[in-house]
Amino acid sequence: MNSWLALALAIGAEVIGTSALKASAGFSRLWPSLLVVLAYGTAFYFLSMALRHLSVGVAYAIWSGAGTVLITVIGVLLFREKLDLAGVRGIALILAGVLVLNLLSKTSAH
Repeated sequence: MNSWLALALAIGAEVIGTSALKASAGFSRLWPSLLVVLAYGTAFYFLSMALRHLSVGVAYAIWSGAGTVLITVIGVLLFREKLDLAGVRGIALILAGVLVLNLLSKTSAH
């Protein structure tokens, strides 16, 4: 499997897991709680596949940064969470860092 595809799948599964974590209400709701476990297991599986050919630092930075940006957007859209100007700027910086690592860094392979 392509390492970048595996990383993208890991990010998607992590975002699903984190969204379900919010919906699980502290693991008090069965189905969202089960989805959390399944999604995080899937995320770590695909992250481990990505790490076969990507450096751990870069892969983890992209995984966590992209996940942070995506879950923030989901929080605003689905959970009606508020994001102030400082938060928007912080998310923009995270996104910029992910883009720099993805597009400009030569350290993506080990």
